[in-house]
Amino acid sequence: MLLLALDTATPAVTVALHDGTSVIASSSQVDARRHGELLLPAVDRVLTEAGLKLDAVTGIVVGVGPGPYTGLRVGLMTADTFGLALGVPVHGVCTLDGLAYAADVEGPFVVATDARRKEVYWARYADRRTRLSEPAVDRPAELDGTVTALPAVGAGALLYSDTFQDARAPEYVSAAALASLAAERLAAGEEPEPPRPLYLRRPDAQVPKNYKVVTPK
Repeated sequence: MLLLALDTATPAVTVALHDGTSVIASSSQVDARRHGELLLPAVDRVLTEAGLKLDAVTGIVVGVGPGPYTGLRVGLMTADTFGLALGVPVHGVCTLDGLAYAADVEGPFVVATDARRKEVYWARYADRRTRLSEPAVDRPAELDGTVTALPAVGAGALLYSDTFQDARAPEYVSAAALASLAAERLAAGEEPEPPRPLYLRRPDAQVPKNYKVVTPK
């Protein structure tokens, strides 16, 4: 097994290689505006570090969000392209699950990432591998107090630390955690998630109201 994992659902452009036992190479850069520019060089970098070629990869792992439309689609389209070119399966993993897997928290906790518009993408977890709720998007102040009182990891929790009473690292997801979680799930025979985006809301860019279509005479 050689899994190539990547995620662009957060400001982190993150890539990793996993051989079925452990992560053998990884790269992460934080830049919310350069996902498309940074992703392929990061893939090349981890392959070079591992001394491997792309055709050695036996599966692709991609973070499916939730995340902003523009950044998220960069990773998903790249993963689909690699899967088609190599003839290998593409496995989706919820980005929040990757953050949860990397969290050093005992007992129930929350993962919250920055959704912009003064909102967070979030989900509740029983432990680092068990999600209790479907991913959602809400304003932090509107969340139930039983949620915001729990330990919380992710950029959203850290950004709104006045609401999340016990905000902690990690701030962003790592492809190393995504790859390790996916490898565990595959080894256990769990059905992987489809590589389909979790947008949870419409894109920020909208067609203006009263837009008039101009047609040639």
